[in-house]
Amino acid sequence: MTISFFSTQPYDKRFFEAAEASVGINFVWNVHPLNQQTAAATTSEIICIFVNDVCDKAVIDILAKQGVKLIALRCAGFNNVDLEAAAHHHISIVRVPAYSPYAVAEHTLALLLTVNRKTHKAYNRVREQNFSLDGLLGFDLHGKTIGVIGTGNIGQVFCNMMLGMGCHVLAFDLVANKKMEQAGVEYTHLIDLFERSDIISLHCPLNEATQHIINAQSLGMMKDGVVIINSSRGALIETKDAIKSLKSGKIGALAIDVYEQESSLFFRDLSSSIIADDTIQRLMSFPNVLVTAHQAFFTHEAMTQIASITLNNIIAWKAGHPANLVK
Repeated sequence: MTISFFSTQPYDKRFFEAAEASVGINFVWNVHPLNQQTAAATTSEIICIFVNDVCDKAVIDILAKQGVKLIALRCAGFNNVDLEAAAHHHISIVRVPAYSPYAVAEHTLALLLTVNRKTHKAYNRVREQNFSLDGLLGFDLHGKTIGVIGTGNIGQVFCNMMLGMGCHVLAFDLVANKKMEQAGVEYTHLIDLFERSDIISLHCPLNEATQHIINAQSLGMMKDGVVIINSSRGALIETKDAIKSLKSGKIGALAIDVYEQESSLFFRDLSSSIIADDTIQRLMSFPNVLVTAHQAFFTHEAMTQIASITLNNIIAWKAGHPANLVK
């Protein structure tokens, strides 16, 4: 059985080869992302892709001609896949619905603590023998109102963390989670969450209803100085509107692990390159903006789970008993 990987990183090889455990899989490692050009060179029946691979109708049409029967996502989200086109060509889609929600939730907390207490700036200062505290003032999280949009596995873990820190937690989701309510989470409607939250953390999937859920209109409903954290999908935020709100002071701090146009930037070393994306450059120019490069998932436990579940999905599909199908 041959599997063609796209957007391969060194750690993908390490974890997938460790999880393979003599199943008899032949890995074809492609460092390039999936797109129309790389799809045309595919010869495997099974391909494995990640969050920024392009899998739209045009690409799927090419994959179908190349004989691809299964697209295995080594991630939870599938917003980059045209499901209708895949169904038309009878191509199955499988994903990793859950790996380690703690990995993403803990990184979200790290983003929040860092952008608030400015530990990244303090670290650099002290290394330069600057022990001044001027400009490093933060605020207590205890007692603050945290708005959590999306209470799936990751959102639930993050809610529990915030409750443990003495925060009042508001949540919005299509269906209220009874266990979360019993733990002390207050479910409310989206406008109320926008209006009351000191901090808003995004943990919802990207779809038509949630794309640019943070935009000029929703930002206008929020408190002045609101802190926004996004470790879900970049397109949940309309970046140009966020920049305007940063300039006006409406957004007090922004911490993101994802970015709408990240596919041309993230997961590669561009330290010697000229980055043409003026929007990300403008974002990173703000002293109250923190950007990490889609690393929230990146723990040993999560990577082990991702590799194991992805390979089990492929083996189950090959055996005629598919698991974790995207329908």
